[in-house]
Amino acid sequence: MEYRRIKDQEKDGNGDGSGVGVAVADDIESLRAGKPISGSNVAKLGANSFDRSKWQQKSIVTLALTVLTSSQAILIVWSKRAGKYEYSVTTANFMVETLKCVLSLAALSRIWGSEGVTEDNRLSTTYDEVIVYPIPAALYLVKNLLQYYIFAYVDAPGYQILKNFNIISTGILYRIILKKKLSEIQWAAFILLCAGCTTAQLNSNSDHVLQTPFQGWVMAIIMALLSGFAGVYTEAIIKKRPSRNVNVQNFWLYVFGMAFNAIAMVIQDFDAIANKGFFHGYSFITVLMILNHALSGIAVSMVLKYADNIVKVYSTSVAMLLTAVVSVFLFGFHLSLAFFLGSTVVSVAVYLHSIGKLQR
Repeated sequence: MEYRRIKDQEKDGNGDGSGVGVAVADDIESLRAGKPISGSNVAKLGANSFDRSKWQQKSIVTLALTVLTSSQAILIVWSKRAGKYEYSVTTANFMVETLKCVLSLAALSRIWGSEGVTEDNRLSTTYDEVIVYPIPAALYLVKNLLQYYIFAYVDAPGYQILKNFNIISTGILYRIILKKKLSEIQWAAFILLCAGCTTAQLNSNSDHVLQTPFQGWVMAIIMALLSGFAGVYTEAIIKKRPSRNVNVQNFWLYVFGMAFNAIAMVIQDFDAIANKGFFHGYSFITVLMILNHALSGIAVSMVLKYADNIVKVYSTSVAMLLTAVVSVFLFGFHLSLAFFLGSTVVSVAVYLHSIGKLQR
């Protein structure tokens, strides 16, 4: 009688009696009769466990990417003191590249421990393979330095909006360099994106039509072109040898990034570093900013591995809103109707661009 009551409760908890509850009850009955557990029931339990694990992984990487993306601009602005950087931005960039390099080596060491050293995951390489990495490394250097100086002209929420210009530059460069066709939906998304970025920057409380001055727009467009070209070029390198472990490719990219940042330190900040020290002006916020920049790239790769591009789109859209809300409390940002409407249009444009890519 006790067993029958338990079985009835399992049925009640699953509506029509189907699902995991019935599978468990049937297996109990089979064991009482001395029969083996049904293979289909084991498969059901395994499938449910796999789906739950996959959902948890997707949730974790989505949350991580959203937090990292939304906090990136905030941490850069927050690291300023009296409107300027007390630390050397070239040393900060160098530390970001160094940390990325260390993380790539850590990932490789795990692979070497489980799979051993193979032709595709070993660090030793040829001159022809490694000579292609200085170009994207140099482009990323200029782009990463510009992202510090652009905050002289834009605020954190405005930066998050204008940063979406790299979608346009990447799409056009895909068409030119990789000969990939863009769908009509994607071209329409580009127009919407431009309209959204412009709407978000409208300023009704000033004689100036747009909040961001001309210099800020120029720097945003240059950053978008650099980011787009570097991204497309890097993808072409990776796809040239798809069997090569991505951590090896990232390692060599980061090594050249460290080298170029070292040259930038000597040219731009040699006297300041020599007199005040490498870590002069660093604060806890500066350290968090460096960690954020290093982990953001890893988070994107984790999204592509455990989730999908739609997750990246949603993270970008939510990050724009989170950046604006946090900036209200930290920096006194005024959340205007124009910004809200503009960010909404940008979010729709990013979504349409992603949908257009899937339907292409």
